[in-house]
Amino acid sequence: MIKVLLADDHALVRAGLRRIVEDCPDMTVVAEAADGQEAVEKALQLHPDMAVLDISMPGMDGLEAIRRLRSQLPGLPLLVLSMYDEEPYIVRAFEAGALGYLTKKAAPMELVAAIRTVVAGNRYLTAQAAELLALKGGQGEASRTGLGELSLRELQVLRRLALGHTNREISEAYQISIKTVDAYRLRLLKKLQLRNNADLSRFAIQHRLIAL
Repeated sequence: MIKVLLADDHALVRAGLRRIVEDCPDMTVVAEAADGQEAVEKALQLHPDMAVLDISMPGMDGLEAIRRLRSQLPGLPLLVLSMYDEEPYIVRAFEAGALGYLTKKAAPMELVAAIRTVVAGNRYLTAQAAELLALKGGQGEASRTGLGELSLRELQVLRRLALGHTNREISEAYQISIKTVDAYRLRLLKKLQLRNNADLSRFAIQHRLIAL
């Protein structure tokens, strides 16, 4: 029996994923989480066989949760399930330690196969995501726009700044100092050749890092 942990901040999404998983006689959902912090806590407590995590969650997001789970439970297979199909998110998810990346659009048809692949220790990508990475490689949009130069933490801070979070809120979410958050902000402005937070927000919307 494959024991699965599901992490997504939308209860209806989790319910739909649970139905897909538990329709398989050899799979069961042992826990659900509404944010990254809860996902980490339940994984440490219950030791599932794998975890499915959304990227965009309140508090600790999926990328940070993956990073912490990889540190504390290095053998736990992690599958990202996200509404985002852009290159920067896919790249950062694998850099953080995910073994698979699945879009929510593809989940009804591919979730079970993705779980089986990741639990077996193999990498899983939808055909669209694999084609995207193959086509863009190191010369794609992420490289042209500067996104490819951003670290995982810089991408996280960029998203939160674009969503209007304060430096204090960001510092609390990632357990870093306010001074460090401002250093990330200044670094983002320099790397992306932007002037202020309003420019960061427009950039994030333009490149679909956040939804309107």
